[in-house]
Amino acid sequence: MKWSLTELRKNYRNDPMNFDETLDLKADLMARYGDEVLDLSAVTAKGLVSVVEGGDVVVVAKVKADLTVPSSRSLTPVHLPVDFEMTEYYVSDPAATQRFEKTDVVMVVTDDQIDFDKAVGDNIILQIPMHILSDAESQGAAMPEGKDWQVVSEADLDKVEAENQSVDPRLAKLKDFFPDQDDK
Repeated sequence: MKWSLTELRKNYRNDPMNFDETLDLKADLMARYGDEVLDLSAVTAKGLVSVVEGGDVVVVAKVKADLTVPSSRSLTPVHLPVDFEMTEYYVSDPAATQRFEKTDVVMVVTDDQIDFDKAVGDNIILQIPMHILSDAESQGAAMPEGKDWQVVSEADLDKVEAENQSVDPRLAKLKDFFPDQDDK
């Protein structure tokens, strides 16, 4: 969905525009964020567009979708339902951003077009947590490992580092080369 800022200001100055749309954002999000998005269902967006004081436009929307993302531990696909509200302000002049709080999301519209699909897609990406585990991983499944590597938890990291502190016998005599230095 794209809206003209000028048309919104002209037609919805007194009454807000309501919308209830189903968006197909899968191809766009997979193209832009292919490493973070493995699959995306149809996205439902319901809300309103209103013109506020000064001719600024505010979009308030409730967004729902089903997202598939890679596990942060093993990269296995994890189903992640997203259900959130978003509020964004759109202005035509960069100086107008000074009227808003620092916590408000304010976008400067450069070509009179508000690309709502892109805004929803960006907000979906913001909903992905940094630490995502599959159900099996959440239940305590073994950490992934391979030849000469393994994933360890932070709790086990000190133990693994201590095990790997053994000195190569060929270099053991170098320890006595500078006897006045502390072991580091």
